Amino acid sequence: MSILIKKLAVMVVSFSSPAVINAQIEKTKVPKPNILIILADDLGYSDIGCYGGEINTPNIDRLAAGGVKFAQMYNTAKCSPSRASMLTGLYYQRTNADYGNAATMGEVLRPAGYNTFWAGKQHAKFNPVTRGFDRYYGMIGGCENHFNPGFAAAPGQPVPAHKIAGNKWSLDDKNVPENSNYIPQDSKFYDTDAFTDHALTWLEEYKNDNKPFFLYMAYTAPHWPLQAWPEDIAKYKGVYDNGYEAVRQARYKRQVKLGLIDPKTAPLPPMEIGKTKSKWESLSIEERKKEAKLMEIYAAMVDRLDQNIGRLLKHIEAQGQLENTLVFFLSDNGGCAVDPKVDYEDANAPLGSVASYPSYGQNWATVSDTPLRKWKTTSHEGGINTPLIVNWPAAIKARKDWNQEPVHLIDIMPTVLAVSGENYPGESKETSIPVSDGISLLPALKGDKLARKSPVFYQFSKSAAVRDGEWKLVRLGPNWELYNMNKDRTETNDLITQHPDIAKKMETQWLAWWKDCTKSEWTGKAPKEFKDE
Repeated sequence: MSILIKKLAVMVVSFSSPAVINAQIEKTKVPKPNILIILADDLGYSDIGCYGGEINTPNIDRLAAGGVKFAQMYNTAKCSPSRASMLTGLYYQRTNADYGNAATMGEVLRPAGYNTFWAGKQHAKFNPVTRGFDRYYGMIGGCENHFNPGFAAAPGQPVPAHKIAGNKWSLDDKNVPENSNYIPQDSKFYDTDAFTDHALTWLEEYKNDNKPFFLYMAYTAPHWPLQAWPEDIAKYKGVYDNGYEAVRQARYKRQVKLGLIDPKTAPLPPMEIGKTKSKWESLSIEERKKEAKLMEIYAAMVDRLDQNIGRLLKHIEAQGQLENTLVFFLSDNGGCAVDPKVDYEDANAPLGSVASYPSYGQNWATVSDTPLRKWKTTSHEGGINTPLIVNWPAAIKARKDWNQEPVHLIDIMPTVLAVSGENYPGESKETSIPVSDGISLLPALKGDKLARKSPVFYQFSKSAAVRDGEWKLVRLGPNWELYNMNKDRTETNDLITQHPDIAKKMETQWLAWWKDCTKSEWTGKAPKEFKDE
């Protein structure tokens, strides 16, 4: 089933020309690939092994070794906008929490002959089976207790699990009763495992359909609350006992050795210590133990995520489908620096267990995002730059080098359309659907340059940015900063006073983009965002 990448080159056209794509597919007889998108939740830039992390991720690393690794993959800095952009190919500012005026990947791929499956988090208000997906299992909302997403207390616990108004746990078009304890009623439930269980069931159920599949695995790991199986936590006992900076320095050295980071253009910035936590050396012995434990649990969540990715790959391979499966692995935003304030956790429960509800805080989030500055919700690199791995054995050759071109979540839809040949916007019933803001990544997958003609834009809450070639204009609040990303990848040398003309031009571009997307002028105050965790 070998497919030469040169055959795919003829398909790299704007998906506003579907007839051309379809004609080229028919001409070359390229079979439509299965498509597997694996999205992690709040995973930082350096957490996985192939990006410099010490966490054991052999299955993700296998995908990277056999595919293409992107060093500058951008998102929207926040869960729900990132998912909307990825699934629609549009900037979130053009659509909304219900993906209005947009087509989902399911709505585009199902009429192209795909079985469409979605397992995991749906951070919007609609059930995926109403927007192009044949099957859905997971949580409609922002986050949940990983062991007990129900609203009742777990056995032996004095308080219920996390409750967010409006969250629902659904199987296809049926809502699981909200007063249930475990979902399903099974003490062995853990959501990362459960999402995979349902995906494997669908792959087996539909295996004789003679249709390609589109499987979207929207895992909730490693989003807080930090909860993991004890056996996974035990693997990392002692790994983080030397503290934040020691782990960060070790990750940075590995990134340099891997060729991901050039120390000349991406020096490691000073660590930004959280307001409620001190430098490691200033913590008491008990505080250090707790902090190390939090990171052990986080690592265990990523480890379990990788184990489940291995289960998926093994099953697809056993079905003889892995060769022609296009796999994307990515994250929705950088590490989360927030410590959630909750009133439903058992203060006496062991960290990582069903009744605990911790996060790992700003200091470990800084480690997750090594060597980048800041975290989730910001438009600095630590918030918007995360891993992207693309693997497709039948069509792309493994590349040892790193692709250093800036790419964005809005590029996933055009790439999927280029290989599936479907007429956009498919079966979507939305009106006034614009052409995607992104471009196909197929040239990058075969080692060629991308032909992006416009800057890439960002905005979430009080943060915003423009990336245009080597220049990046960014703010967190009212004041802009300017960085040359070819010389200063880690945003340590603000050049706005030296190049006010460049900054002004880019600000004008951002304001024009905002008006084009929202049909209104920027007022200086961001609109109220969709509730996000």
